[in-house]
Amino acid sequence: MDTVFRDVRVIDGSGGPSYRADVALDGGRIAALHREGDGGPRPSARHTVSADGLALAPGFIDMHAHSDLALLRDPAHEAKAAQGVTLEVLGQDGLSYAPVDDRTLAEVRAQITGWNGDGSDIDFSWRSVGGYLDRLDHGFDGAGIAVNAAYLIPQGTVRMLAMGWDDRPATPDELARMKQLVAEGLHQGAVGLSSGLTYTPGMYASDAELTELCRVVAEYDGYYCPHHRSYGAGALQAYEEMVALTREAGCALHLAHATMNFGVNKDRAPELLALLDAALDGGADISLDTYPYTPGCTTLVAMLPSWASEGGPDAILARLRDEESAARIRHTMEVEGADGCHGVPIEWDTIEISGTTDPALAAYVGRTVADSAAERGEEPWTVARRLLLEDRLGPTILQHVGHEENVRRIMRHRVHTGGSDGILQGAKPHPRAYGTFPHYLGRYVRELGVFSLEECVAHLTSRPAARLRLPDRGLIREGYRADLVLFDPDTVAAGSTFDAPRTLPTGIPHVLIDGQFVIENGHRTEVLAGRSVRRATPRP
Repeated sequence: MDTVFRDVRVIDGSGGPSYRADVALDGGRIAALHREGDGGPRPSARHTVSADGLALAPGFIDMHAHSDLALLRDPAHEAKAAQGVTLEVLGQDGLSYAPVDDRTLAEVRAQITGWNGDGSDIDFSWRSVGGYLDRLDHGFDGAGIAVNAAYLIPQGTVRMLAMGWDDRPATPDELARMKQLVAEGLHQGAVGLSSGLTYTPGMYASDAELTELCRVVAEYDGYYCPHHRSYGAGALQAYEEMVALTREAGCALHLAHATMNFGVNKDRAPELLALLDAALDGGADISLDTYPYTPGCTTLVAMLPSWASEGGPDAILARLRDEESAARIRHTMEVEGADGCHGVPIEWDTIEISGTTDPALAAYVGRTVADSAAERGEEPWTVARRLLLEDRLGPTILQHVGHEENVRRIMRHRVHTGGSDGILQGAKPHPRAYGTFPHYLGRYVRELGVFSLEECVAHLTSRPAARLRLPDRGLIREGYRADLVLFDPDTVAAGSTFDAPRTLPTGIPHVLIDGQFVIENGHRTEVLAGRSVRRATPRP
């Protein structure tokens, strides 16, 4: 054998009781499981790891990641590798870099600079979904990438490609073009379709348009992953809309970062869970992901009303420069409640600037817009407008609007999975980018006892693998891929905090992908074993 972990506590991902065993790996697969008390010789290998006191689990699957360019610029990618993440799902929130043409690529790069940087350091050699997945496979000089990656076709990008930034219904020809693009992306290996229905231009799509795209996804046995139309004032109605839409289309549904935020939703998680339970009991195929923190994270420009974003980044900047348009934007945000802020009037003391692309604006980072305004003797809107203009829509934010009890209730649910929603840009990113998975294990299992270690691991491994239709990942079974994490249940913890968000976790000494050590004795190796993970059984 290549490697054997001796006397390890196996938490196999099923949710069942753990057990003590020797686990042997060979050829990138789990080759033998020799439980304590089994007869016969114990497996031996060229490399033996004494794992007494450690737990062995399947590699964690990040169901909501924003590493679309990070995997191509950072071969180490310790933000995820050090957490025990062995697979990330990219293409989230309806906005990413394939499929595109030259015009659309330039537009989407400008729009999501706050998520992924402007991409000036990336060779955008692809235009199709298949081309992007091929680029991930090639990685760094053909050696691959840090962790595995699956891809969701971004509906907003598809709409941008087919019909631009217009806020109007699609024509029959435009809808046919979008359906064709979705089918092509699924055939090339994407696992489903994502939407960002508070982001332009994806938010301009009607339910009827989305239903038609979801019918295509259903034909390929993929899933729909919407960032739905409201997490605030209209949250429950937005969840109901997605459930009804996918039931009509016959499509599996995975609810992205399924939170109940803002003051209007305090203590309302049980209403969401009752809605989901009723749908599940009625035969719906639903799952969801969350991160184990209360604040959210996005871009400052995302807070604007959708009408202010029609036409794309240049049009947004033009409206912000115009005094009359800017005053209207301010009124919508502060008085009416913009759809970009989920129908809730914005509270500037909850909006913390987490990063800017222009270093000259660094003084704003780590402070709320309200605090920066008070220091300068200005209105908060004046500060926000200046940042958007001077940083060309680049600022990222933390939005402190969550409720801890809602977070705990939702993470206990039977279809819950883990997703970091980790934006890696900015001087002070959300700590979830570096800490989601060890935070689940350390804070919510060991310290708070929200659920057992075995149950939590199932949420982070087998459940997402089942949603992704991966037949040989997410469980520790003979013949399964050796994507594995070894951690110390007594010490595992997120090192990242809001003050020091890029601190790596503790208590995770070993991480393997394809049987190769990506993290060994707590340190990143030079191994690049990650590849694109494409749909197992694409239909013609």
